Amino acid sequence: MEDCKKVVVIGGGWAGCAAAVSAQKAGAEVTLLERTDMLLGTGLVGGIMRNNGRFTATEECIAMGGGALFELIDANARHKNITFPGHEHADLYDIGKVPGAVEKFLRETGVKLVFQSRVLRADVSDGVLHSVTDAKGRMFSGDVFLDTTGTAGPMNNCTKYGNGCAMCILRCPSFGGRVSLAGLAGVQEMMGKKADGSIGAMSGSCKLYKESLAPEIVRELDEKGVAVIPLPPELIEDHLSVKACQQYALKAFKQNIILLDTGHAKLMSPYFDLARLHKVPGFENARYEDPYAGGNGNSMRYFAMAPRDDTLKVRGVENLFCAGEKAGLLVGHTEAIVTGVLAGYNAVCYANGEGCVTLPDSLAIGDAISFVRRQMQTERGMGLKYTFSGSVLFERMKERGSYTTDVQQIRERVDALGLTDVFLNRAARQKSYQMV
Repeated sequence: MEDCKKVVVIGGGWAGCAAAVSAQKAGAEVTLLERTDMLLGTGLVGGIMRNNGRFTATEECIAMGGGALFELIDANARHKNITFPGHEHADLYDIGKVPGAVEKFLRETGVKLVFQSRVLRADVSDGVLHSVTDAKGRMFSGDVFLDTTGTAGPMNNCTKYGNGCAMCILRCPSFGGRVSLAGLAGVQEMMGKKADGSIGAMSGSCKLYKESLAPEIVRELDEKGVAVIPLPPELIEDHLSVKACQQYALKAFKQNIILLDTGHAKLMSPYFDLARLHKVPGFENARYEDPYAGGNGNSMRYFAMAPRDDTLKVRGVENLFCAGEKAGLLVGHTEAIVTGVLAGYNAVCYANGEGCVTLPDSLAIGDAISFVRRQMQTERGMGLKYTFSGSVLFERMKERGSYTTDVQQIRERVDALGLTDVFLNRAARQKSYQMV
């Protein structure tokens, strides 16, 4: 009988939570360290799932046995199968219910959660990571580690490359800025760029208090999940080029205020001058919930991506894996979850001396992981962002024929590769998929 390996996950966003669940289900003893006092990170103010190619990626992950968090999200959706400009069959989860549900699920799964644990030191020798130590002096040792610390912030990056600290959900002043485990371990990380070559990218949406909006707008959001309000020409602000979420960099998002109902009103703009917003009918009393300075800016991202292979193992440290934005220029909760599931599973395989899984590029997830890694080796690729829901990656999915909303077809595709429930049964893996 194999020893129970110790896995330490640093970062409690969607990627970290998915990695922790995946590793726990694969038979490891898992500890998740989270810098703040809540899980999900930017997922606390996110909420968009299953739009466009994310539907395909979600169902692939479910078919492979990695769907636990997706099923939890589905159970806490405020709206399902909605349409908004450029996006079809989207679900919107309830940002008030999902964080608590995820924390409860992780605890029930057996994951040990340690909050307010900002890792400041990594003990590395001969290319092997042995332990990490947080700001409170607590040391956590492990057989394998996962870096899911993300790439947003800290404050100095938002000030240097953005419009200053926008007082967002990351709460750097209270809990300290994001610290990269890969960086602490001596890995040379990569910084993303905007299309104009400048460093970083700005988070693409804000939250408004629904209570601060006109009753007719609130009714439309409650009933339909989406509200599109045309902007007078003189009030149009064009921030599309600075957005991390380039799948929403469409004319409709420039010419209209587009709101989505995730509990608050999700404003699909990186920021919008508050005085100008107050001139739009129905927004006379509008108030930002996140970031508080949403009239001036938003958090900045893509400052610390780790070089990795297609198993999501970080190059330069033998026992370190990564997921989410740490794994590259991937945008979105779905992208974070699917990479987290694979990284968590492979971390346990590695710790047990087994081959890690490389998902084939005939699957949308496998192709995304490989394609983004290759693109990031080029100057042009570093200036782009990649998501299943739009822009470069979604167009690639359509060209390759991998995009579909036919769940049975997706399951058959996964089954033909011998990958059905692969993440639930480490011992019974078949030889029909690539081993590394």
